[in-house]
Amino acid sequence: MSIDTAVVLAAGEGTRLRPLTRNRPKPMLPAANRPILEYVFDALVAADVRRIVVVVGYKRGRVQDHFGPTYDGVDLEYVTQHKQLGSGHALLQAREAVDGPALVVNGDRVIDANIVGDVVREFEASGEPSMAVLERPETSQYGAVVLHEGDVAELVEKPETDEYRLINAGVYAFESSVFDAIDATDRSDGELALTDTIGRLMDDGRVRGVRTEGMWVDATYPWDLLTVADEVLARGHVDEPARNGTGRSADVWVDPAANVHDAAVLQGPVVVGPDCEVGPGAVVGPNAALGQNVTVGANATVRSSVLDTDTRVESGSTLIDAVTGQDVTLGAGTVVPGGLADVRVGREVFRDQRLGAVVADRVTAEGDASFSPGTLVGPGAHIGTSVRASGRIAGGAEVVR
Repeated sequence: MSIDTAVVLAAGEGTRLRPLTRNRPKPMLPAANRPILEYVFDALVAADVRRIVVVVGYKRGRVQDHFGPTYDGVDLEYVTQHKQLGSGHALLQAREAVDGPALVVNGDRVIDANIVGDVVREFEASGEPSMAVLERPETSQYGAVVLHEGDVAELVEKPETDEYRLINAGVYAFESSVFDAIDATDRSDGELALTDTIGRLMDDGRVRGVRTEGMWVDATYPWDLLTVADEVLARGHVDEPARNGTGRSADVWVDPAANVHDAAVLQGPVVVGPDCEVGPGAVVGPNAALGQNVTVGANATVRSSVLDTDTRVESGSTLIDAVTGQDVTLGAGTVVPGGLADVRVGREVFRDQRLGAVVADRVTAEGDASFSPGTLVGPGAHIGTSVRASGRIAGGAEVVR
C-alpha cells in the first residue's frame, strides 16, 4: 500500500501573527529566508510524493502565484476553502481531487522528511489511519496525545495541565474513506475539526500514533519567527550554498547571486538570499536571515533578525531581534535595540518575549528612527525622522515627532 498523493492544508490566515499576515497567509511567512510552505513541500518530495493537492483560502493568490503548477518536479493542484470553517472542512474540499490513500499535512509548520517518512511507513505496515506524535515539554498550545501500545487513546485540545508530553504534529495518513468520516462528524461552533473526525475513527477502530523525531517548528506569535529561524539555521536547512574558501565558517550560506562586500562581516549561522547586497563595514549575524533582494547598508548591524524580501536597511542602522515584512525601508541610523518586552496580541499580553520589533509590509521609517522592544508596526505605516516608535502602530498610520 503506497502513498503518492498528499493534501496540504494552507488556507488559514494566522490571526495571532498579525500584522505580518495582513497581506499573506501564515504558510507564506518566512522560516529563515524561505516561506514555511516550501519546507513542507520539500519534506513531501523527499518522501516520494508525486502529487500535492494544496487547500488554499485566505490570500490564496499569494500561494498560487509563488509556486505555480509544480514544485521540484511534483504536480501541484489547488482547491479552495472559501470560508475558514476548520481543518476537517478544509480537507473535505480536496475530496474530488483524491483517489486512494493520502498524506494530510498542515501547511503552516516547518517539518522535515523524517516525520513524513515515519508516518508513511506505519500506515503502509498497519493499514490503519496514522498520525505523527512528537514529545515536547510544553503542550498547552497544541493538541496533546495519549498513546497506548502505539494506538492513540486520547486527544486533548490545548490541555490546561502540564501532565502531557506528546503533541499532535499535524502529519497524517488516511484512506480516502476519511472523507465519509468527516461528513459524519458533528460541527462544533460552526466548524469542522479534523481532530473530531480522528476521534470518530478511534471509536470505530484504531488510529496509530507514530512517535517520531525531526525538525518541527511552529510560529504561533510574531516573535516565534525568530525561534523558527534559529532552528532552521542551527540545522542547516537552507537552500543556499555555503561560501567556501572565503575564511567564513561553514554555517554561513550565501546565494551566488548575492553581493557581499569584502569589508562586511558575516557571523554564522547566517543566510543571505539571492540578489542581496551587504555593504562595507556591515555586520550580519549571528542568527540572521536575509530574504531575496535585501539590502544592508554600510556599517549597519543585523543580528538575531529575519528580514523578508525587498527590505532595505540603510547605513549605520542597528537591528536586533527584528522581523520585517516585504518591501520595508529603514532609513539611515534606524535602531531596533532588541531585548525582552511585554507584547499585546489581541486582548492578551505576553510577558518577557524576545522581540525587538515587527515591521510589516511596505513600512517606511525615515532616518534616526528607533523602535522600543515589542513594537508592532502595521503595513504601510510611515515613521518620521527621529521618531521613537513603541507599542502598536496601525497600518497606514503616519507617525511624526
